[in-house]
Amino acid sequence: MRPLRNPVIQACLAHILAGWMTFCFATIRWTFEGRPLVEQVWRDGGGVLCAFWHSRIALSPASWPLDRAQPVKALVSLSPDGQFIARAVGLLGIPSVRGSSANKDKSGQAKGGAQALRDGLKQLKVGALAVTPDGPRGPARQMAEGLPLLAKISGAPVVFIGLSCKPSIRLNSWDRALLPLPFGKGAIVYDLDRFPPNGDIPSVVAEWTDRLTAAEARADAITGAPRL
Repeated sequence: MRPLRNPVIQACLAHILAGWMTFCFATIRWTFEGRPLVEQVWRDGGGVLCAFWHSRIALSPASWPLDRAQPVKALVSLSPDGQFIARAVGLLGIPSVRGSSANKDKSGQAKGGAQALRDGLKQLKVGALAVTPDGPRGPARQMAEGLPLLAKISGAPVVFIGLSCKPSIRLNSWDRALLPLPFGKGAIVYDLDRFPPNGDIPSVVAEWTDRLTAAEARADAITGAPRL
């Protein structure tokens, strides 16, 4: 049995990861860019989409201060790995909306996508929704249509978040997921956009892919972390 399919092991590991993330966030020396953009979003309140690439999930809670920003939920897949992530971020005060877009290799076999869309739009009426637009299976840094579709339907602004830290651990996963280490250097880079009037989804996917990748690359440049 895979360890994450055992609920007891999963719960224990989720508590360990949440505690580790909290410790690292408190000891990392953070640099911020584009903070005025997101500060205005926090002051305005209401719905907002938060986007970061899947490899930086373990850093993402540091980008959204729960004491000042809108309440946030994370869009997390229905897989066992997704359940583990949902448990860990839930312990940090971020509940989840469960579901994902269809498997890119099995067109039409959606895993909770329709319900996730409905629940995500419901969340965007009151607060923030965090999305990894290349998840849950990648390819890494290739955006699916879910994020632009949510932005188009809801009219909510989209905050692109680039996250980095050094030193870190890089997992041998499809996205080369990054896990923080304490007492290092961290960077959070914000960018902001809305779905353009009369815009089309494919063009927005291409533009937003570049902008999110640029924000992450800038964060890596600040910390000196290698691009993988």
